[in-house]
Parts: sequence; C-alpha cells; structure tokens
Amino acid sequence: MIEWEANYLRNSTNDSIRIRANSGKSDVDGAMTDRLISCGEHMEGILPGSLGRKHPPGWPWLRWFNKVCDLIYGCFMAEVANRVTRACKYMLLTAKLRRVYNLRTALHPTEASAWRNAELVILKSRELRRTSNVQQQTSLRLTSAGKAIVTLASIPGLKAHFPNVRPRIMVTMIAERLSKAKCQLLSGKKWKFSFSKNPFQGEVDFYKESFDVSDWDEVQVPGMWNLQGYGKGPHYTNMDYPWNPNPPYVPLDDNECGRYVTHFEVAEDLEGHQMRLRFEGCETGLTVYVNGHDVGYSQGSRNPSEFDVSKYIKFGKTNTLAVEVYQRTNGVYLEDQDHWWLAGIFRDVYLHAWPKPAHIEDFFVHALLDATYQEGILKVDVQLSDKAKVHLKLLDADGKEILTSSQTGSPNVVFELDVSNPHKWSAEEPYLYSLVLSADDHYISQKIGFRRTELIDGVYCINGQPIKFRGVNRHEHHPDFGRAVPYDFMRRDLLMMKKHNINAIRTSHYINDPRMYDVADELGLWILDEADLECHGFGTCGGDASAYASDNPDWEEAYVDRARQMVQRDKNHVSVVIWSLGNESFYGRNHQAMYDYIKSVDKTRLVHYEGDWEARSADIFSCMYRPQDQMVSWGEDKAWSKPLIMCEYIHAMGNGPGGASEYVEAFYKYPRLMGGFVWEWANHGLRTKTPEGEEYMGYGGDFGDEPNDYNFVMDGLIFSNHTPTPGLTNYAKIIEPVQCLRLHGSKVTIINRYDIISLDHLKCVWSIIGDGQLIEGGELKIPTGIKPHTEGTIHLDSLPPPPVGESYLHLDFSLRHDTSWAKAGHIVAFGEFRLAPPLSLAHSRYLAVAPEHCPTMEQITSNGTPKLVIRSSWGTVWEFDQTMGTLTSWKRLAFPDTNVLTEPLTFSLYRALTDNDRGGSAGGDWRNSRLHQVKAHPLQVKWERRPDGSLEITAHHRVAPPALNWGLMTTTSYRFVGGSVSISVSAKINGYRKPRWFAKFGLKLGLADVESAKWFGRGPGESYRDKKLSQAWGNHEEKIDKLFVDYEFPQDGGSRSDVRWVEFCRKEGGKVLRARFGDFEGAGFQALRYSTEDLDECTHPYELYKRKRKDTVVSLDWVHHGLGTGSCGPSTLAQYELKADQDFKFHVLLD
Repeated sequence: MIEWEANYLRNSTNDSIRIRANSGKSDVDGAMTDRLISCGEHMEGILPGSLGRKHPPGWPWLRWFNKVCDLIYGCFMAEVANRVTRACKYMLLTAKLRRVYNLRTALHPTEASAWRNAELVILKSRELRRTSNVQQQTSLRLTSAGKAIVTLASIPGLKAHFPNVRPRIMVTMIAERLSKAKCQLLSGKKWKFSFSKNPFQGEVDFYKESFDVSDWDEVQVPGMWNLQGYGKGPHYTNMDYPWNPNPPYVPLDDNECGRYVTHFEVAEDLEGHQMRLRFEGCETGLTVYVNGHDVGYSQGSRNPSEFDVSKYIKFGKTNTLAVEVYQRTNGVYLEDQDHWWLAGIFRDVYLHAWPKPAHIEDFFVHALLDATYQEGILKVDVQLSDKAKVHLKLLDADGKEILTSSQTGSPNVVFELDVSNPHKWSAEEPYLYSLVLSADDHYISQKIGFRRTELIDGVYCINGQPIKFRGVNRHEHHPDFGRAVPYDFMRRDLLMMKKHNINAIRTSHYINDPRMYDVADELGLWILDEADLECHGFGTCGGDASAYASDNPDWEEAYVDRARQMVQRDKNHVSVVIWSLGNESFYGRNHQAMYDYIKSVDKTRLVHYEGDWEARSADIFSCMYRPQDQMVSWGEDKAWSKPLIMCEYIHAMGNGPGGASEYVEAFYKYPRLMGGFVWEWANHGLRTKTPEGEEYMGYGGDFGDEPNDYNFVMDGLIFSNHTPTPGLTNYAKIIEPVQCLRLHGSKVTIINRYDIISLDHLKCVWSIIGDGQLIEGGELKIPTGIKPHTEGTIHLDSLPPPPVGESYLHLDFSLRHDTSWAKAGHIVAFGEFRLAPPLSLAHSRYLAVAPEHCPTMEQITSNGTPKLVIRSSWGTVWEFDQTMGTLTSWKRLAFPDTNVLTEPLTFSLYRALTDNDRGGSAGGDWRNSRLHQVKAHPLQVKWERRPDGSLEITAHHRVAPPALNWGLMTTTSYRFVGGSVSISVSAKINGYRKPRWFAKFGLKLGLADVESAKWFGRGPGESYRDKKLSQAWGNHEEKIDKLFVDYEFPQDGGSRSDVRWVEFCRKEGGKVLRARFGDFEGAGFQALRYSTEDLDECTHPYELYKRKRKDTVVSLDWVHHGLGTGSCGPSTLAQYELKADQDFKFHVLLD
C-alpha cells in the first residue's frame, strides 16, 4: 500500500502544499487523516471545524485535483487515487487560504511517455489561471520506482552557490531557499531556548546530544527574543551605536546570547544526499551544532547562511540542532540601520537534500531583449556538481511550451537561445515565464521575465522607455514580531503599494526576505536591491568617518561579501533592476571594490550608492532630502552625463508629508530625474502596554532603551498596524498614472504617466458634483493607444446643465478588468474641474434683513460682568461679553436653556506641533515667539444699529503673548441678522521679536452636543494647504470622533481645507451650528475632542485618550501654514507659508 504524507511549506513563495507518496504499509484512512490535520496545524489561518464544509459546485481547486487523480489512475490502483483526492480535500479545507491559486504544470524532461497526457492539465487549467491572483506552478512527476509526487508550489529554483570566505565555516549561499530538491522546514514552531547576558554565561555544553533541555523555555522561530520576554528589550537609535564603538571589537559583557535547540527526523531514503542546513536570517551571528558537532559559524544578519551537514546527519533517526546566537559581532558595525536593535533567528530555517553525484549548484538567467526590444535572448549559465545532461524548458504564462534544449557538460553548461517576440516584463505588465532546468534526478524551476535596462543619453530606460520611480523605502517590520514578518503580512503590504500607485521599492537597507522578491516579480514592482550595509554611527564617533571601515582595507572583504551575497541570492529576479551598495556609510575604497565585484558578475543592471556624491563607484547620481528647487536646478543643468535618483525624500513622519507634488512634477518635467523613494513605507512602533494594561505602539525610550532617538522611528506612510495614513492617500494621488490637465469646452486633456503601457486597460466615468447635489454620469471613451508620458484628449458627451452655485466635473479612471493586485473597478486616478464658481457671502440670503426680524439688544450685568444680550425674532439669544469683547453664549429656540458654546470665540494662531513643525524651522519660531501663549486683550468694544436694521458690535483687541513685545492688532465686527451672525476680521502685526509665521489664522470655540459634521468642500479625509490633492470636492459627512487622525505621536491633525460651509449636528439630528466661508479660498475647519494643549502635552495616544472631552473643540481656520517635511528635509515651501507680517482679512457667517 501507499502511505500519503502531506507537508505544508508555510514559508515558500506563496502558501503551498506538497503531497508526497512514499513506500509504506499504512492503509488506515484515519491515520492518514490525523497526519493531514496535524500537518495543517502548520498552516497560517487555520480554520477550526472547517473539515467537511461544503464549497460551491465546480470549485476550481477540486476540479483541478480531480484531473490529477484521473492521471494517477493510469499507473496506480483506484484506492491510491482516492487517497490523493481525500488528501487534497483535507488540506484545502483545513487551511483557510485567502487566495485562489494559479496552478501551472511543468513536466520533467525525462518523464515516461505514458505521462505525456499530463499536458491536458495545462490546457484544462487555463480558465482558472486567467482569473487567479497568484501565479503558482504545479510540478507533476512520476519516478520509475512508482512514487508519485504532486507539488503545488511556487518554489523558485537554486540560484546561487558560492563558498563564504569567513574562517571556520563551510557556507553556501543560494539565491532561493527552496528548490525541487527535497526540503524540510525546521522553523515555524517553538524551539527550546535559554538566554544569557553574554556568551560567557549559561550552559556551555548545551549543544551536546546528552544535554537535557526539557526544562528550558520555548520561543517561536522565526522570532526576536527581545519581543518574547528576554533580554533588555528593543532598543532604537537612528544612527548612534548604543555601545562604546571600538571597531572591530564589541563589548564582552554587554552582548546578549540566545541558545536554541530543536529536534528533527530525516528519512532513511535520503542517505547519500548532500544535506544542507540553511538559515535565511539571524541577528547578528550564530554558531551551529548538529548532533553535538560544531558545524560552523556565520554572521551578517540579513544574509542567508548555509552549511553542509551531510556527515553529521543521522538518517532514519532523531537529530539535534543547537544554535548559539550572539546579539553583537564585529559585523554589527555594518548593520547600523535606522531601526530597532533586536536579536534572534528571524527568518526561516530549512534542511535541503541534494542528490548525488550530479545536481545543479547554481544558475544565472539573463532574459534579455535585443536593441529593437522585439526579440528575446535567453542565456542561462548552469553550474553543476558533476558531469550531467542538463535539460531546459521554457513555458509561457498559459503553460504552453515555448522551447526546449539540452546539453551535457561539467562543471557548467551555458544555454543561449533566441525567443521570438517574447512578452516583456515590466512593473506595469509583469508577464512571467516558467523556466524548468533538470540534471539527472534534480530539477528546479524559476519564474523569469524578459526586459532590458540601460541608459540612453543619460536617461534611465527599461525596454526602451524612460522610467520614473514612484517608490518607497521599505524596512522589514511587524508591530508584534519585529523583523520576523509573516508572508501574508508582507504580501498585504505589497498589494497596498500597488493599489496606491507605488511602482518601486528600495529594500532599505538590506536584502529583504526572499519571498518578497517573488511577490514583486508577480505583482509588478521595480526593486532597488540594497546590500546589508550601513555604518552611519561612525559619523558621531569623531574623526574621519570613512576611515573606520569604508576606506579601511581591513574591511574590504566584509564589504565585498555583502555585495556578493546580495547579487548571488537575488540575481535571477526580474523585478531587481538596480543594485545598491548600502546606505549612509560615507565613501571609500571598499565601495569601489563592491562596485567592481558586481560589475564582474552582472553588467545588465546599474549600481547605486548615495554616499558616492560624485558617482565614481555608481552608475547614477543619488541624493536625499534635497529641496524641490534643487531638483529643478539639477534637471535643467545639461552638464551631467548620468541620471539622478532621490533614494530618500518627502520624509513621511507624522502629519505630512507636505509639498510632495512639486517633487513629482520636477521628475516628469526633466528626463534625467529618475524619481524617488519616500522615506518611508511604515511606522515601526512595537505593540506594548502600560502597567495599567493600556495598549499602544512604543517607540524609542518606551522600553528603557538609552540612548534613543525617541519617535524618529515613526516616519511612515502607514501606521504601525499597517493601515494607511492620510500621507499615503495623498502620495497615491500625486503619483497617479493618469492626470487631468485642462478642460476646454467639451474636451479634457489628460496625460498618460505610465512608463510602459497605454491607458487601454482603464475606463473613465464622469459625474457632476455641486453644493448638496450629485449628477451621476456615464462612461467616456479614452482614446486608444495613448503612449506613455504623452497627452490625449477625452471628448465629453453633452453634459447636463450644472446645478446652481459652485460645481465640479469629476472624472474617475478605474481598472476595466481584474488584475493580480486589484479587482475591476479599482480607481487608480481621478480629476476634477470647476464648472461654476462659489457664491460670495455678500449675496447670502442669511444676510437679508426684514424689519420684523431686526434683533433687539439690552445691556445687563451678570456676576459683575457687563454683557450685551441680543435677541432675534427667530428665537435665538446671544450674549456678548463687553469686558472680553467676544461672543460667550448662543441659545436657540429649540433648546432655550442650552448654551451651544462651551468655550467663547477667541483667536487661533497656533496649532499643536506636528513632527514636521518640530523638526523644521516653524515649530521653533512659534515656541520662541510664544505663539502658544497668546491671549486676546480687549482695547475697545462699541455697537451700533445699522441702516438696514441689523445690529453690529465691533471689538478691538491686541492678541499677544506674555514677556514679548509683539502683538496682532485686530478689529472684529459681529453683525447680527435674523438667526445669523456675520463675523468680519482684519488684523496686522506690530512690535519686536515678531514670529516669522503663524501656524494658522482663525477663530476657536467650543460646542456642546455635537455628534457629526457635514460640509461641502474637499474630503472626506484630512487635508492641509500642501497636502490636499487626494481629497476631492464634494458633499461629505463624518462622525466627530472619525475626523480625528490618531497619529502614534499626538500632534495636530484632522483639518479639512477648501471648505465652503460646515454644519455641526446633534446625535438626535438637527443643527447645532453652521459656518459659511463663501468664496474665500483656503478656508477650513477642525473639530476634535481634544484641545491644542492636550495634543501638545501628550506623547502617546493612551495619555491623550484620558483627556477626551464630551464637548467639541472647533477651529474655523481661514488659512493654515503648510506642513512641509521639516522632520528630515525641507521645511514648508514659500507658497504654502503663512507669513505673520501681512494684512489679514476674512469673513465667516455663523447660523
């Protein structure tokens, strides 16, 4: 009989299942089921009780498996086939898999002719492939011994193998962790663990087989021990080494050590194979023992390490793996990235079995295009362990065989084949072929794509087209697991990038988890792959920073080794288009050595390094955080022969970034500007709790870590829980691939900002939006074949007349069909044009006065304070404080005993500092000028009855801080008409030590019983002067609590700009107050449950929540100072500044 074993390879490229038939003697279905269920426990997203659930008829998974079983019937008894079917069903039902697999078939070239009909599987699965989101490959193979292997996997092939030069080590680095060699996952579970403060403490004999670890603790592998309750905990610095730097030495006493032990079994039939033990990532160094033998040592945290353990493995028996991990080695001086200092085995661990004597040691694929970009050249260099015949097969995305070839050789075989008119790969059309290689009993497969990268007249081009990187920097981070990022979590991030128009990733500042590159190949993302190298901390040590390591010949091999591991691991990924020599490591001879090595191996890709400002060891110039006008100057300068890329820009810390669109416009205007990568993708908060159990995302200093760089680790486009910030929404808008330029009569001029493709895959739908109105339209025809970076014209159908008042033509551009990253209908861009201007408040019907509605006024004294009481025939009663010169009470007929004002009207010049305010010049200017302490000092109050019967009160104030001489001289008139108050303000600053800017200019008040807000203007999300393009004009409504943006470091947020009117409403319905701004451009509002002081004084959200108010703090802002990117980069651009020394005039109508 046949014993069926199902092994779930949780950490392969995509969720995958391997079902293998082995010789055995079990014929009990129950035993098989138990095995399958046990195996399913390794699967992510397990669904208890899911066995036996019914799925819709014709479920694609089971249809495909039934076809496989039909084939198996041809060679094995029906009972075996039934077992396969049951095994598949159990595995699929046990796993709560969230994607539909794209099953592909690749036949082994030496397969028996009886199995040629398996090609039917390819043909029958085409329909399934067209609708799936994940490109999977299915390998179906029978051996002559009658063993059946059905592998459902996207398991990339062996890509690189070379000896590591470090002493005491026999390490091989392989480009991908899984090949069709047999593989056993050793991680994804708990390992025994013992912690010590340094390597000289603890159990020194722990690696011996006789050592008893039964009373040891257990930790999850992959995982960081700092996040599982061991050691000092996480430590954050931006650039400083958190110990006394004395390279190459590290502290002996302050060097945490973790000792791991796990057990595994190896099948007897693998004896005779070469057994390789592979660690994908371990921070920062490790010594490995197998069955009591010292196997070797390795360091380099984010680079893989592989050990030949063949002579130590016990086949058919239990084996013991012991690993000693050190938090700090001399290599840690090259791993000073702006991130948390953590430790542990944070990526997966595998045991590979390679057949002997011949197997594929390495291969390098060059899938290139000729100079016409029409014909393909497939060059494959295969390195062999022994002489063998190598078979090559290339399949297209539908599983159709494109070409085959075979050669015999040793130690290498080189294929160079022509491929006629291949589909080209790009980030916009990520077409992948399947390459299958085999040598004797060893075969591997790799997804490949045809493309060509080059410089043409100093312009960076791919497939002959100029490319603009609309990218982000991506650290590997999870709020609970640190650098041990689960596959699904990573994949979700890349899908989010695609949905927000991001087309490129810089792997800051190390090679990422290898599975990330598989997803980038599949979804379509350009990758700037960066070596695991940064020694920024030498910049604060004193002396010549480059002399410590970068320009020190003693460190040359360490530098080159990191370049070697990057290139050799990732060289076959089509998404990798640029190599990077690391980050912020100054510049020296060792960078030149890295460059020389890379060019000796791979001449098809460019090399990047920002620290080389003269591009001596790089093919492109690179910079960080330069102002927008410098990018324009560089673009206009014709003297440079190489292109320029901004490897870091628009620092996305807190509320921001502002001024991003000016960068992007420069990128597209000047051909040699390649684009840039936002710093950065995600906040890196770590989930923790206060002593009282309140959960929050911690940053530097929250874990007792000293020294630290505080909240500088919170600088991403997404929050620590990986949900989008308003900054990501705005970035998606400014980099959108379609932009609407002009409206001329019935013609709209658009521009295609894709780099490779036309707009034929999109559809355009129009609508007209007015104040309180929406006219839904239909689809407009986008001209076919609009080339990248060129303009086209959309002709409007006869549009209905716009509604009365201000109105806008709105155009949505969405996907016409499903893609691998989004469903049909997903909006990739929108544009809008004003059809009619807003109405002035001077023409408002609320200012029309009928004699019977003229308000009355009386003077009273309340608690010793003289007041004016104004009564409207509409039942509204106001109280005006004559001493303070402001409105203090507003009561309505519907609620005569309720004052809707919980705080009187006062001037507002300051906002709670944002991260960009603190880091830039504005925040210091405001605090030094005591803008946060200003008060309105009354000078004069007078009133009069106007000829139209309305009542007008005029108040003069000096709005000024303590201790300083400057002040803002203001004149405010309150005109009471019917149930409304028209407020006009004029102001001028005078005095000494004046602030350069105001944070805002407006009025602040408190409102009672407010549940929600409605408004006409930009929305529905947050917007500021220089961060508003993503918010479309329309009619919006939102709960007050949801207007607040819960930044992980409290700061100003939640403003809505370009607002015509806003109405604050009760929970039960009905208006509390409405503010109308008329045709004034730039006005807006903010409505929060927190005061400015609350936001300024709190440093964590949990502190802020304790101050949450029942009333609503409302700001009616006539204008805001822009946000900029001053936390690390240029401050607010001049056109978005709110200069204090100017005449201020504004008008608002309250009713």
